[in-house]
Amino acid sequence: MAKAKKIKKKVTRQHPNQLNLKIVTSTTCQVCKQQCKRGLQYMEKMSQPGAIGYGVPCILTRDKK
Repeated sequence: MAKAKKIKKKVTRQHPNQLNLKIVTSTTCQVCKQQCKRGLQYMEKMSQPGAIGYGVPCILTRDKK
């Protein structure tokens, strides 16, 4: 007899109040009215010649799902 495969549920959040942060680029950080420490550090890093960036999580655009 063949055994049935168990289907595991995918855990999307570890906590019910976990926040989802949007990833923003340095151009978004530049025009932001409330520039945060993380955004300022990222803008400084991206101002260097040859810098490659993938964005930073923005605490100001958080979304509670």
